Amino acid sequence: MRRFRIGSEVHGEDAPELQEALAHAHERRERPLCMCRGDGLPMYVARMGSLYVIKRMPLSGGEHDPSCASYESPYELSGLGALMGSAIQLDPQSGMAALKLDFSLSKIGSRAASPQAGPGADSVSGEARKLSLRGLLHYLWHEAELTVWTSLWAGKRHWWNVQWHLREAAKQMIVKGRPLAETLYVPEAFRAQKKDAIEKRRAEALAPAATPGSGPRKLMILVGEVKDFEPTRVGRKLVVRHMPGFALMVDDDLHRRLRSRFEREFSLWEVDDRSHLMTIATFGLNPAGLAVIEEIAVMVVNENWIPYDSVHEKKLVDALARMRDKSVKGLRYNLPADQPIANALAQHRGQSIALYIVPAGADEKFELNLRDMIAARPEIGSWVWRVSDGEMPPLQL
Repeated sequence: MRRFRIGSEVHGEDAPELQEALAHAHERRERPLCMCRGDGLPMYVARMGSLYVIKRMPLSGGEHDPSCASYESPYELSGLGALMGSAIQLDPQSGMAALKLDFSLSKIGSRAASPQAGPGADSVSGEARKLSLRGLLHYLWHEAELTVWTSLWAGKRHWWNVQWHLREAAKQMIVKGRPLAETLYVPEAFRAQKKDAIEKRRAEALAPAATPGSGPRKLMILVGEVKDFEPTRVGRKLVVRHMPGFALMVDDDLHRRLRSRFEREFSLWEVDDRSHLMTIATFGLNPAGLAVIEEIAVMVVNENWIPYDSVHEKKLVDALARMRDKSVKGLRYNLPADQPIANALAQHRGQSIALYIVPAGADEKFELNLRDMIAARPEIGSWVWRVSDGEMPPLQL
C-alpha cells in the first residue's frame, strides 16, 4: 500500500482521512510526497468533481520504486528518451514541462499552404528534437497515464475520465510560455439533456480560434475520437464523437495524404469495431465560423484506450489487459519503425520486465540496437517476441 506525506502527517492511500488532507493540500497548493523512496518524491493534487486525486509529477516516474504505482520505465526504452532535454524540458522547481513543437499554432492568411508529408512524417502537413503532432499526442497519453493498465480496471475507463486525465496532463505543460491547456480542446462527454450547456462551454473554449480582423490567426489543438470523415461538396467533414453538429473541414488533398500516411492505423481501426481512432489536429475558425483543420495525425487505441500500431502489438496489449499486474505501453513519439523500443513494461512482484516485439524482416541493425538496449538495463528483465519465429510466446510473468 502506498503512503503519502502531507505536511507532518503520513497517510495510507486507502486511509479515510486522506481525502480531507488532499483537499487542504489542494487549497494550499502543497505537494504531497510519495514515500516509496527515501524522504519522498513530490506529487501534485488534482480535483475530479468532489474527489481529490494524487498525480505523478511530469517525467518523474523513473524516480519511484519499481513496486510503486507511479513508477514508469526508463525513458530510453521508448521514443521519449530522444526528446528529453530538447523537445521536452522539465523545470524541477515548478514541475512544468516546456515543449518545443515542430508545427505551428498560428497561420497568416485565410488558409495555409498544404504541408508536404513524406512516408515517415508523423503528421500530415519531424525534426527529431522537436515534438511532432503525433509525438505530442503520445506525450499527452503518457502523462495522462492512459498507457497504464491492469485487469482490475476492466470496464472502468470511459471517455469522461480519458478527457479529464488529458486535460489535467495539459495543465502541466508549457508551449511558448503559455499553458498548453489554454490551446488544447478535448470534448467533454456529450449528454443530450445537457446539450445547450455543453455547446455554450465549447463556444467559450474555442473563442480564441476566431479569425481576427488582421494579423496571424491563432490555431488550437483538438484531441478527440474519430467517428467518420464524411464527404461534402468540397472536401471532407471530420465528425468527432461527443461533438455532434460541429463540423471540422478537411480539404481533399489533406484527407488523401492522411489516409496514405496513416494507412496502417486506418486499417487496424476498420477491422476492429471495439477499437477507437484518436485524432490530434490543429485548427482555426474561418470568417464563417467553421473549423478548418490545418494539420492532423491519428493513433489507434484498443477498447481500454491503450495505443497499438500493429496486429502484434494488439495481441500483446490484449494479453496484458487480462493480467492483474500493472503494465505500461511504450510509445514511439518521433522514432521511426526501424528502431526498437520496449513495446510495453510489466510489473510482477516488484520486478520490471521490458517486452519487445521484433517485426518480421527486422535487419541486423535492429537486432544490434535491441541487444544494446537490453544490456544497458540489466536490472530490468526482458521478453522478446520475434514475429518471424511464429506465435507470441507465453508471457510467464
